[in-house]
Amino acid sequence: MQKYLTIYHELVKKIQSNQWPESTKLPSENELTEIYSTSRETIRKALNQLAQDGYIQKIRGKGSVVIDTNKFDFPVSGIVSFKELATNLQLPANTIVNELAIVEADQELQSKLNINLRDSVWKVVRARKISGEKVILDKDYFNKDYVPELTREICEDSIYDYLENQLELKISFARKEIVVEEPSEEDRALLDLEGYSNVVVIKSMVYLEDTSLFQYTESRHRPDKFRFVDFARRENNKS
Repeated sequence: MQKYLTIYHELVKKIQSNQWPESTKLPSENELTEIYSTSRETIRKALNQLAQDGYIQKIRGKGSVVIDTNKFDFPVSGIVSFKELATNLQLPANTIVNELAIVEADQELQSKLNINLRDSVWKVVRARKISGEKVILDKDYFNKDYVPELTREICEDSIYDYLENQLELKISFARKEIVVEEPSEEDRALLDLEGYSNVVVIKSMVYLEDTSLFQYTESRHRPDKFRFVDFARRENNKS
């Protein structure tokens, strides 16, 4: 076994046995280099593996910190509103509406929503708080042809509840893309991101039952709070 993997497994044992509980700051790279009598490159490989597997978060200026391995499961394959997610988590949660406006579609929105340039679009920006921390920033754009009216009260509660039960729209499926990005100035202003150097972004184009594209959204997540899960089944392909 390569040396960095041996070190990785030893560090994992310390975390899993609670010798290094959540929020513990790991020894520095230089200290680990001396403890394991190895090169700094080997230590970095071990720490990168820990970060990749969700055991630690590398925080700029603070080093590596053990994170809660009991992250919230965020279902990637489904279409779930924040209100439904919060109910499933059984944790205190609320929504802050940062922006609600009608805007003209620019070239990017034109392509995302398959509409004409300068068509009217609802723009909704909402910070989501879970257990008192702002950990999700949702930026939603709705084609006004399908969503003629929105209010701050609807956005604070559940837009999907309003669309399905009041407007009787049948939301059917979504095309999703998951990327990791550096936080924007808006992310840092509206989320609790001190010390975090990236956000996980789920970009979705959402369709109605008749295949009409009515929504484009970017759901921007603090990386330490969520585990993005899916259910996959292998098809019985006979060749």
